[in-house]
Parts: sequence; C-alpha cells; structure tokens
Amino acid sequence: MPRERVLITVKTYPTLSKKYGETVCTAGVRADGFWVRIYPVPFRRLGEEGQYRKFDWIELDLMKARSDPRPESRRPVDPKAISVVGHMGTDDGWSERRRLLLKTAKVYDRLQPLLNGAKENTISLAVFKPARILDFVWEECERDWDAAKVAAMRNNAAQGELFAEDAWRQTFAVMPKLPYNVSYRFLDADGRKSELQVLDWEAGQLFWNCMKATKNNEAAALEKVRQKYLDEFAKKDLHFFLGTMQQFHGFAPNPWVIIGVFPIPNERQMDLL
Repeated sequence: MPRERVLITVKTYPTLSKKYGETVCTAGVRADGFWVRIYPVPFRRLGEEGQYRKFDWIELDLMKARSDPRPESRRPVDPKAISVVGHMGTDDGWSERRRLLLKTAKVYDRLQPLLNGAKENTISLAVFKPARILDFVWEECERDWDAAKVAAMRNNAAQGELFAEDAWRQTFAVMPKLPYNVSYRFLDADGRKSELQVLDWEAGQLFWNCMKATKNNEAAALEKVRQKYLDEFAKKDLHFFLGTMQQFHGFAPNPWVIIGVFPIPNERQMDLL
C-alpha cells in the first residue's frame, strides 16, 4: 500500500482515551481534495521529526479505521513513522490554500446537506462557509479530566501498552483540560441559525496564553479569545472545517462541530497588504 500524502488542516485540542491515552484528532485533505481523518495520534509523544504544524504536508501509511465507520476515518499504521515533507504557505495571496481548500475540495454553505450526509454516513468532514457570524460564546464545563480515563491511561502506561513507548512515561504531563466550551453562533445560506462548538487546538492554546497575559483572570482571558475569533476573524473570509462527533454520527439531529477555522483574508484585504 503506497504512503498517503495529506495536507494537515486540523488538529483538535488533546483529549483522553482509556485505550490510547492523550490523543489528538488530526484531519486534512489529499491533493485531490478528499478529506482524511487520522486517529489516534499521540501527537505530543511523537519525536520532533514526527510533529507537524497545520498546513504541513505529511506522508504516512494509513489503514481503514476498524472501530470508526465514518467514511473518511483512517488509522495510522505506525504513528512514529509520520514524515513531514513540505509546508503550504500564504504566498501569492494564499493562492495554494485557496485552490486546494476552496476550489478542489467542496465548500458547503448550507447545513442541511451535511446533516443528511451524516445520517446516511456519506460524509463526516467538510469545508463550510457561514453566511453570517452572529456571536462567539462560551459556557463553563468540567474543569478536570474524567478520573476513570486518567487512571486507565496511567495503568496502561505502567504496563507498557500505549504504543509500546518507554521514554515519555517518566516525564509526560497530561495537557490541562479546558474549563470552558466555546462556540460560534452563525447563519447559513438558508438563514438557518446554528451554534457549533469549536474544538480547534489553537482556540484552547489561545485561552491558556491569555490566562498568562491576564494573570489567570478567566473572564478577561475569555474576552481576549472572543476578540480574536469574533472581532478579528469575522472580518475575514471565514470558513470552518467541520467534523462529526463519532458518538453522535448517524443519528443525532446535528452531530457536527467546528474542528478548525480558516480565516482567510478577503480580496479587498489582500489589496491593502
């Protein structure tokens, strides 16, 4: 089986799995515009050569996910064999990114086809263009990881069952859990109002950076995140990278979440640069 070449566009905030430990859901597109979900990836335990940035081209061996029926889901044969082979920059007015993500890959502007596709199991990843951003909101959630998952992860680590790794066990610290869920409220091209949670790693990391900048003032940190995602991003040609939650895929009224944002400069902004 030839190695796959995927442009990484999505890295979600780390989550805990009893079986795999701390993992990151990674997704991207091939050169033909086909979406690929890559899971599980123990991203922070990969070596320096294996860690990748958003909009890096990576090569890896993939197999169909055994426990995930979603059509784009793949499992890395060996997470430690991921190779970074290039990067897609923003030269020439973001032309390469525009071509692949907004022309080669299909862009949706209505939610109903995505809701239908998830129910029929024909799609679980997509580029989406909101017609209008209404708000960026948050709500408090559990502040600590599920104790059972943490205990199971530590137990598996002690028994050497997590990807047969050894060196990381002595010093690895679990990523802190985000104490808030953040979401966009928006309208689609049909005028349908929706609120979707944002799971992008960058949103979570921005919160922690703002916490440091505000000396752990959560309200001030959240306002800074809102300023970035609403005031700044909404002025651009904002697109979402959407994905379905596996536990809700196929039957929930709306299983979609925002797993990445794509705040591309609009043409007028590019003329001013």
